[in-house]
Amino acid sequence: MTHPLDRAVFNALTTRLSRLATPDSGGLAARLDPEVGVFLAAADDSAASREALSVLARRYPGSGLVEREDGPMAGVLPEGAPVAAQVALVQMTTTALTPVGTSARLDGVIEELGEADAPAMLALATLTRPGPFRSRTRELGPFVGIRQDGELVAMAGRRLRVDGFTELSGVCTHPDHRGKGYAAALSRVVVGEILASGEAAFLHAFADHEATIAFYRGLGFETRARMTYSLLGEA
Repeated sequence: MTHPLDRAVFNALTTRLSRLATPDSGGLAARLDPEVGVFLAAADDSAASREALSVLARRYPGSGLVEREDGPMAGVLPEGAPVAAQVALVQMTTTALTPVGTSARLDGVIEELGEADAPAMLALATLTRPGPFRSRTRELGPFVGIRQDGELVAMAGRRLRVDGFTELSGVCTHPDHRGKGYAAALSRVVVGEILASGEAAFLHAFADHEATIAFYRGLGFETRARMTYSLLGEA
């Protein structure tokens, strides 16, 4: 039996996030609503699943697949939708946050973000590029954020959910406000809530971003597996 995080996209879109899958998703292949995100996955490497995957890829250009680098689905790609880029990721997990001193806490300025914040969240994500972020990505949340003078300058939230695990994602800080501990504080809030619910937290980071990986290790995350992110172009 494979680990639920080995096929995090497919497992999420066919269970806990099925409400956000496209109406034409099914048991053979599933696609996240394009307004929410880019993720696409097939059930397995059978001919039927490959065909369903290809249909969804052609129907929704710009899809992204995340599969374990050494897993059986690593080379399963749709036909009729060229691969625009492939990027190595590391998948990291934690069941406990590292301790933090009271001086590093920013609880008093952290707030939950709502529907009215959607434009500001999209603008911040577009500027900082923490990963795929679309007009309705906030529906994967909840997200939390920090404002300065009324402007959203940092945020973090949740993304994929599978049995026993919820993903930390969308962690970003405006360039003018980095170095203040915002990303760490927000990540701790989100991960703390995940852990308090009885689940473990996970995330994906670019494999060549050593500083980012070190940052998450400092919070208590450890690398679990290497993944490949395949971004598809238009046919």
